[in-house]
Amino acid sequence: MTKKVTDLKGASHLDLRPYPKMKDSSVEWLGKVPVHWKILRLKQICRMAYGDALANDMRQDGNISVFGSNGRIGFHHVANTNAPCIIIGRKGSFGKVNYSQESVFAIDTTFFVDNRLSDENLRWLFYILTWLRLDGVTKDSAIPGLDREDAYQRFGILPPLSEQAAMVHFLDHVDRGIQHYIRSMEELIALLDEQKQTIIHQAVTGQFDVRTKGSYPAYRDSGISWLGTVPAHWEVRRLKTWLSINELVLSEDTNSKYKFDYLDIGSVETGRLTVRPERIQFGNSPSRARRVVRSGDTIVSTVRTYLKAVWHAAHLGADLIASTGFAVLTPRSGAYPRFVSYLCQSDSFTNRVTAESVGIAYPAIAETRLGTFEVCIPSVSEQVAIAHFLDRTTANISAAVDKGRRKIEFMHEWRTRLIADVVTGNLDVREVATPLLEAVTADLSGTADAVTGVKFTTSDTEKEVGL
Repeated sequence: MTKKVTDLKGASHLDLRPYPKMKDSSVEWLGKVPVHWKILRLKQICRMAYGDALANDMRQDGNISVFGSNGRIGFHHVANTNAPCIIIGRKGSFGKVNYSQESVFAIDTTFFVDNRLSDENLRWLFYILTWLRLDGVTKDSAIPGLDREDAYQRFGILPPLSEQAAMVHFLDHVDRGIQHYIRSMEELIALLDEQKQTIIHQAVTGQFDVRTKGSYPAYRDSGISWLGTVPAHWEVRRLKTWLSINELVLSEDTNSKYKFDYLDIGSVETGRLTVRPERIQFGNSPSRARRVVRSGDTIVSTVRTYLKAVWHAAHLGADLIASTGFAVLTPRSGAYPRFVSYLCQSDSFTNRVTAESVGIAYPAIAETRLGTFEVCIPSVSEQVAIAHFLDRTTANISAAVDKGRRKIEFMHEWRTRLIADVVTGNLDVREVATPLLEAVTADLSGTADAVTGVKFTTSDTEKEVGL
C-alpha cells in the first residue's frame, strides 16, 4: 500500500511505500520495522566521547569551530574531533544534536561522535540521534543533563550501510528545501515586522495625520534630540506625568495564598504572547513575581535583551502578575490605552530604552529613569484615531506574520515526522533516493512547494497585507 510523505496536495511524486517485509520489533513504542534490519541498543551502534574544557580566555585565534550544547559558540586554533562529527548536548541544551562536516572543538558540556567512535554512516547516525529525542533522557537533579549510560540504553534500528546512504541522500535533499523555505519565510516575516514598525513609528510621532493621510498643518521642534519635529499642537510631557508606573506591587506577607497567572520575561514578543502564562500560587512563585497587570495596562521590558517585549493587556482581568523585568504602565486621564501600547512599540521609544540601559551582564533601565522620558502626546481624540488606524492597518500584516510563523512551525513538525518515517522503515527510499530526489531538488528551489504543497510566496503575502 502506498504511503504519502505528506497529506498535503502537491507531493504525489513523493508517494512512497513502506518496506515490503516488516517484522515486530518487540519494542512497544517502535512497532514494526524492516525484517532485515537489526534492533540494537545505542551503545552497540556508537560510543559518545566527552568534550574538553575550554574557557573563553583559553581560546586562540583560528578557524576551528567551537561547539557547545546549543551549537557553535566561537572559534579556536585546534580541534578535538575528526571530520565529519556529531555533537550532542550534555548540559544546558542537553540532547540537542548538531552535525559538522568539518572537525570541531567540542567543549565539556557536550559529547561527540566521529569515525573513531562508530562504523556507521555518521550523517545517518545524526538523523537517528535526532529521531531518538535524547533531550528526554535525563535524571532528576538540580542541573538536568544527558547521562551517557542512560542514552546508551535507548533502542536504535540498524539498516545496512547501503540503505543508510540512501536515507542520507533522500533526507539531505529534502532538508535543503525545507531549510531554504524556512529561511525565506523568516526573511519575509522580518520584512513585514519592519513594515509594521515603520507604520507605527510614523503614526505615533505625528509624521502624518491618520485622519487625512497627509501632513499636519504645522510642525515645531519637539526639543527632544532623538524625536525631532512634531505636530505643533502636540504636548511634550514626561512619561510619569501621563502614566502611572508599577502602581500595584504585591507583597508576600498578605498574598501568599493568592493564585494568579504569571508572565515572565520570555513569554512575550512585541505585541503578543509566545507562551500562555502559568497559573501559580504567590507563595510558590519566583521572587521576581511582583507587579500587577490590569485591563488596559501596557507592559514594557526594562531588560535590553528583551526590549521588544511589549504587550497590551486589554483583554485580561486583574489576576495577571508580571516579572520585575517589566515596567507596568497604567494610563491616567488623558491617555488612551491602545495608543500607549503603540507608542511603547515604536522604534523611537525602544531605541531610547536601549540608549539609557546600563549594566554589563543584563543591561536594563530603572523604572525611575523610564518615567523621565519625554514623549509627544496628541489629544485624546487623536490618540483614539491613531490607535484605530493602526489596529486596521497592521491587522493584515500581523495576520500574515502569524501565518508565516505557523508555516515555519509546520515545516519543523513535518521534517520531524519525515525523519521518523524514513529511519524506521515506514518509508522505503532506496529506489527514489537518487533519480527522484534530483528532480525534487530542482522543484524545491524557492519555496519548497513541491514538498509541502504550501503556497506562501513573497508576492502573495504582499497582496494579502496590501503592501
